[in-house]
Amino acid sequence: MVPTFELEFQLTRELCGRDYLTQEALDRASTKERERLLKENGELFIEVAELLEYSIIPLQSITDLDALVTMARHMRDLVGDKYMIWAHADGTFAIPDGEHMMEYAFWLVDRPEEVHRVARENVNAQVERASRLFDAGVDCFILCADYCFNQGPFMSPTMFREYVTPYLAENIRKLKEMGAWVIKHTDGNLMPIIDQIIECEPHGLHSLDPMAGVDIAEIKRLYGDKVCLIGNVNCALLQTGTFQEMEDSAHYALDHGKPGGGYIFSTSNCVFKGLPLDNYLRIHNIWEKRRDY
Repeated sequence: MVPTFELEFQLTRELCGRDYLTQEALDRASTKERERLLKENGELFIEVAELLEYSIIPLQSITDLDALVTMARHMRDLVGDKYMIWAHADGTFAIPDGEHMMEYAFWLVDRPEEVHRVARENVNAQVERASRLFDAGVDCFILCADYCFNQGPFMSPTMFREYVTPYLAENIRKLKEMGAWVIKHTDGNLMPIIDQIIECEPHGLHSLDPMAGVDIAEIKRLYGDKVCLIGNVNCALLQTGTFQEMEDSAHYALDHGKPGGGYIFSTSNCVFKGLPLDNYLRIHNIWEKRRDY
């Protein structure tokens, strides 16, 4: 069966009648309330996974590491080995925010030794954090640093080779050495740097962004024997497209992702707030009908 999951499913109120716990709400809670809230939050993640038949459950919505460890342990106790549980663990450089982009670009060029030092420190910090989560029951990590705009990567391939590739490889290698599964996520047009990402040997690659012209058929032809492909269902169409466009996108992803295995069905980013739940369920229904090999 073709597995499915989403990087984020933000329509829990529409699906289950309640929202995920926020860090702000957790910070306001008493010590006794914190434990209850964390357990209830973990149970909501599990409920969503059960309703939508996901194979991988996210550990997110809050940032406090101790709280995530508590939630992970509770979730793993409840689900046993039925599901994978994933958390963030990416120490590599992502596209900076617009306010600091110029400053960041000059930093990369003017202070390379410092850039390398920070890159090493970031990866080490993320791996150390991931180790605690792995011990608590997390068995999958998704590396969510975004590298690309729709037009292409923020860094040139040459600069990416220097400042990202070696650290991405180290990040992935150390997580694998723990015994974890590793998925690399980036939106945008990753084609100029995809060979470097594949070199780093993640188990999976998400999100294969069709809005940036990334074609799952081409990715499957080039790299389908090297990495599990995840995504390519155009999430923008789930909000702005016609029913036919939504369905065509889902069918295209399955048509080209399924052959030979190594494909996980998902949208090209996440199921975001404001997206009509019925639209998502429409493409989910296509997966249900076509998921068997």
